Amino acid sequence: DQGVTTQPTNFAVETGEATGRLTELLGSGAEDRPGQRAYVATCTAAFRPRNRKGEPNLVLAEAGTGVGKTLGYVAPASLWAEANEGAVWISTYTRNLQRQLDGELDRLCPTPAEKERRVVIRKGRENYLCLLNLAEAVGRIGADDAVALGLVARWAAATRDGDIMGGDFPAWLVELLGHRLTLGLTDTRGECIYAACDHYRKCFIERTQRRARHADLVIANHALVMVQAALGGGIGAADDGQLPTRYVFDEGHQLFDAADSAFAAHLSGRETAELRRWLIGAEEGSRRRARGLKARAGELIEGDERAEELMDETLRAARVLPTSGWPQRLAGDNPIGLAENFLALVRQQVYARDAGADGPFDLETGTRPPVDGLLDAAAALADALLTLSKPLEGLMKGLAARLDAEADELDSATRARIEGLQRSITRRALLPLVAWRDMLASLAAETPSEFVDWFAIERIAGRDADVGYRRHWLDPTRPLAEAVFEPAHGVLVTSATLRDQTAGAEDSGWAGAEARTGAKHIPVELTEAAHASPFDYARNTQVLVVGDVGRNDVQQIAAAYRELFIAAGGGALGLFTAIQRLRAVHERIAGPLEDAGLPLLAQHVDAMDTGTLIDIFRAEEDACLLGTDAVRDGVDVPGRSLRLIAFDRVPWPRPTLIHKARKQAFGGGEYDTMLARLRLKQAYGRLLRRAGDKGVFVLLDRAMPSRLKTAFPEGVEPVRLGLAEAVARIRAFLQADAG
Repeated sequence: DQGVTTQPTNFAVETGEATGRLTELLGSGAEDRPGQRAYVATCTAAFRPRNRKGEPNLVLAEAGTGVGKTLGYVAPASLWAEANEGAVWISTYTRNLQRQLDGELDRLCPTPAEKERRVVIRKGRENYLCLLNLAEAVGRIGADDAVALGLVARWAAATRDGDIMGGDFPAWLVELLGHRLTLGLTDTRGECIYAACDHYRKCFIERTQRRARHADLVIANHALVMVQAALGGGIGAADDGQLPTRYVFDEGHQLFDAADSAFAAHLSGRETAELRRWLIGAEEGSRRRARGLKARAGELIEGDERAEELMDETLRAARVLPTSGWPQRLAGDNPIGLAENFLALVRQQVYARDAGADGPFDLETGTRPPVDGLLDAAAALADALLTLSKPLEGLMKGLAARLDAEADELDSATRARIEGLQRSITRRALLPLVAWRDMLASLAAETPSEFVDWFAIERIAGRDADVGYRRHWLDPTRPLAEAVFEPAHGVLVTSATLRDQTAGAEDSGWAGAEARTGAKHIPVELTEAAHASPFDYARNTQVLVVGDVGRNDVQQIAAAYRELFIAAGGGALGLFTAIQRLRAVHERIAGPLEDAGLPLLAQHVDAMDTGTLIDIFRAEEDACLLGTDAVRDGVDVPGRSLRLIAFDRVPWPRPTLIHKARKQAFGGGEYDTMLARLRLKQAYGRLLRRAGDKGVFVLLDRAMPSRLKTAFPEGVEPVRLGLAEAVARIRAFLQADAG
């Protein structure tokens, strides 16, 4: 540990300093890019001192591909961190993007030792190898597991940070060794015992959190930032409850969706059963190893009769929650206990009212009018959840009292355990219980206007995987603005696709950007600037709309992908709006592409994380890759390795209940059009990543309306044609590039 973290100072970063740092990062001989210098000047506004509480320096900066966005904001961010001895948190959307950003920072930190000191990647605990889990697995090792655990142990000794989900762990080992002995060793169960663990000082998670307190740049993701802010800072034992004062949100166009997930509440079979397991631990007959709350609290409450009574009350009350086998019991209409009884009635209502109940896809319906018995079941469950909350609140008070009464006696390790236990109880139990009780109360009253409630069944391969009651914010950027933006001193939101530009729009798309990022909820004068891409899109790209392929005929879609990929000679990215179609197309074209000498990779088919798939795709110039949203938004593949993008259809939003409510609130049909344009804009933006790139964007959907054309740069006019003509044009356009 490097000592106590102090508040950063408040010296401003001047534009001249930032452009000077940019020059250093680029190195001698780099091309002069006026657009990048102008972008740096825009970003620098986020690193001024804050003058009034609740009014951060808020900057929205759109930077087209080729501007040099990453180094453009790293220049002022690194200067601010050095001058003020505080960390700038750089947040992006996916693990793959975190890894790409980490690679860019080699320019700032040319040696591994310097990078170790100045740059930290922060992810959720479930991404890291748990050394206690590894030790316990080794302790009960069998002959069949020895080789696998030996490989994991050797990796653990050499890894940079213990990130097993998207770091330096070979993704192909997961398929080879199996989930149980690889990803199953992460801290997915939330059972950390903090300072009581023999591996606490070496723990990858705790070490990363401690380093982040003293780093210059912390590379996080949107979900982690929002959860941390919602909890008031600190989501691990090494956190000190102090929130960052400066944020950079890269891929800022994803803030709305990230906030939608982070601030939602789900009262479902999976969530309630998980809470029961977290509280009670492994139960009789269970094959799973799980430490319950009593085991984790251990000697922290030993000898305190009142605390032990409260613990016993908690464990008794937790038995109202679903136990193992709940999916089968709900499917057989044979629920046990108050929670399962409520969920069985929710399931009954969804199956009775969703017209697609006989299909393989997720189901949903509104909460009103309730089926017979549902309101009574909800009231009974709400009472039971209150009964569970009370002893947990008593335990929290008792732990706080011990911190106060024994302030002069507690050693640091015990204090850390108590504080960690308090955070865990709050996050894993008390906050969900409050949200669930509020939701249940709304069933007999009115849903607050700021929320949208519905019942849903999540399905996998046509079988129920989860059943529950869901609550989302109608506008999730409201809690984002309150929890993250308002406490900060400076926030930069940046992306290549912040704005939705429509022909003749007077505001140039900034009003939509303010709404989608939450900036409209902050009463400050915004800094807004758009920096155009330096690329000649009209000369180096073509957009083709193929009109003679049946969009609902998988055989025709597969044939189209096959011929398009072969015409391009590989270097092709196939995008899909549905996983089922992706898999069906992969099944049909994998053989023909192999015969043509074109390797085919596929998200949701190959047992590798998205980042590894993209790394292989980038390295193999003639490979092809099939993917969905995560690939559309996270690919950075310069050169000939990506020269064709084919999209199976216009990416209209799915007509879910939450989308229906937002469509009504945010502009009707134009809301749908805006979302589709932004998704097309993001996908097309993958095509050119550096000067000299060439590529073709193909949309296999004759129904693309003309109002979507502004998704593409000025001068790029979509051409409507048949598949055969598209194949010929692709060959002709890319042939010179191949030579």
